[in-house]
Amino acid sequence: MEQRIAIVTGGTGTIGTEICRALAADGWTVAAIGHPSEADRIEQWVQQAGFPVKAWLAELADFAAAGDTLAAIAAEMGPVEALVNAAGITRDAPLKRMDVAAWQAVMDANLNSVFNSCRQVIPGMIAAENGRIVNISSVNGQKGQFGQTNYSAAKAGMHGFTMALAQEVARHNITVNTVSPGYIDSPMIRAVPEPVRERILAGIPAGRFGRPEEIAEVVAFLCRPTTAYINGANIPVNGAQFTH
Repeated sequence: MEQRIAIVTGGTGTIGTEICRALAADGWTVAAIGHPSEADRIEQWVQQAGFPVKAWLAELADFAAAGDTLAAIAAEMGPVEALVNAAGITRDAPLKRMDVAAWQAVMDANLNSVFNSCRQVIPGMIAAENGRIVNISSVNGQKGQFGQTNYSAAKAGMHGFTMALAQEVARHNITVNTVSPGYIDSPMIRAVPEPVRERILAGIPAGRFGRPEEIAEVVAFLCRPTTAYINGANIPVNGAQFTH
């Protein structure tokens, strides 16, 4: 049986790991891309994953590095049929105190990396007349968030990218969709001071934080052959925190 190759950028993170797991359960052969700063933990991550996955490290904010890595994955594993862009960082500060480095780092990691990765796989998907791309945005890309002008702008830009690219490639049986998670139970949210965490939780009608696997299931759904008519969409997964 021919392998179906899926790449998950940011695949070693909390949400990324669950996306890799869900895709593997759906029969995909999964390659996870982590950041070079994770070199000392990547082998342990693979060993502890509990599902078949290959891991790579790349600075996806760099166009050439992204291209080299995605080309190497395709050469070793086969043509890429699905790409999930889940890599991202935060560098929060009110705009009056935000420096250029914080703005640029978030744009590079969250938005430019999406271009860098998609630009590499789209020609092959068009040639194959088949492909799935899912971009992981955020509820804060929909509603904004104090101290996150950089992050909110980058995440909103991701969905603009999604809508435009979907129109370019839909005729080639390629779908491009966005998933916008709300606040997810993760080391990041647990590190937030408890009073702040309680205020965030109070604004979520579901009364709880999301689970990483709830994001992963939506991504896996969008990567299936049976969802080929969902294209250019943004699917919020936020416990009714933001419903526009």
